[in-house]
Amino acid sequence: MSVLTFRGGVHPKEGKELSKSAPIRKVLPGKEVVLALGQHIGAPASPTVAVGDYVLVNGKVGAAQGAVSANIYSPVSGVVKAVEPRMMANGLKVNCVIIENDDKYEKAKDPFKCDGSKNSILNAIKEAGIVGMGGAGFPTHVKLSPKHPKDIEYIVVNGAECEPYLTSDYRRMIESPEVIVEGLNIILSLFENAKGIIAIEDNKMDAIIKMRGYIKNYDRISIKTVYTKYPQGGERTLIKAVTDREINSKMLPADVGCIVNNIDTVCAIYQAVKNNQPLISRIVTVSGDAIKNPCNLEVCVGTSIADIIEEAGGFKGQPEKIISGGPMMGTAIFDINTPVTKGTSAILCFSKDEVAKHEASNCINCGRCVDVCPAHVLPARLALHAEHGNVDEFVKMKGLECCECGCCSYICPAKRNLTQSIKTMRKSVLASKKK
Repeated sequence: MSVLTFRGGVHPKEGKELSKSAPIRKVLPGKEVVLALGQHIGAPASPTVAVGDYVLVNGKVGAAQGAVSANIYSPVSGVVKAVEPRMMANGLKVNCVIIENDDKYEKAKDPFKCDGSKNSILNAIKEAGIVGMGGAGFPTHVKLSPKHPKDIEYIVVNGAECEPYLTSDYRRMIESPEVIVEGLNIILSLFENAKGIIAIEDNKMDAIIKMRGYIKNYDRISIKTVYTKYPQGGERTLIKAVTDREINSKMLPADVGCIVNNIDTVCAIYQAVKNNQPLISRIVTVSGDAIKNPCNLEVCVGTSIADIIEEAGGFKGQPEKIISGGPMMGTAIFDINTPVTKGTSAILCFSKDEVAKHEASNCINCGRCVDVCPAHVLPARLALHAEHGNVDEFVKMKGLECCECGCCSYICPAKRNLTQSIKTMRKSVLASKKK
């Protein structure tokens, strides 16, 4: 059995043992549900309800605006108490629909139907408001509508789950392998020349065995074992590992005949096409050494992070750091009274802030950041240009190729914030290009 990988990467402490044996448990939201209208890449949705309106489960509260956007649906029944900006986990204020949950969970009629045709499948995915649930939040119907669908050769399902501590995708593969396989088969029906690949890291052999048992009757689907290494699950690195094809910052996966989807996204596609179900919930790993009972919870979008921490038994002691997402690419949060969004993969709570303990020192030119960089750039030099505002040199040295994975900061013996410096400069350069 060959184990596939890419050049570069790091091996951080996995931490998955805390929650990997915890089955997915469904929890209901509290009395207030906060539904962000901008929880995806692209234009925010426009509210379709007003204060005082009564909404039902699966009722649309936000309509997609423009080609790149996504609908928003209510996971509860109740009265709209406000439409106003609220703080998100990333510290930004976003316009939200706030619903007072009446705990009745009265359900609306199916908001859309699917007859199994290609157009109907794409429409169901679009209407369901499905976005990439690995964190990026790119509207899935756009990703599945490339200019030349006949050129798509591989649909890759990202089961690597390379971020430390996260186990939600692993639990999906263990508990619902048939949903993943059927969801992938639905996507394959859109691309007549494509084969399906489910890529899983070799630290999840039980999931690999389980998934293999469900693909026997699917000629177009295979399981690929990939090496356990971060960031194995990144879009570029995963494509390189399983197809040996490379993309850069100016390309899309479709340019090399590939489309990559997250495990949870594939499950949401299945629910939309087979059950006319919009995206109103997701699986969230709640873990870290400051959590009493690390677990995997099926959580309604709009649920307070404070409520799901309580569902995990609360804190063992006051945590020094709380992260939304994984420890490598997630966002440190300062307020747990913020809502879960479609892209919230995990809430991690740590008793110690390991990063804050270290003071950065001068670069010693050891070259470790170069060795681990999956984008094959020179992180130390790029960070230096970023810190001095040398835009031309930054671009010339291929700074835009950085995927912001954090490998360079992790490996740096001088504890320099390389990724943060490069990320800030990239944002500035890309913003100026848009203008």
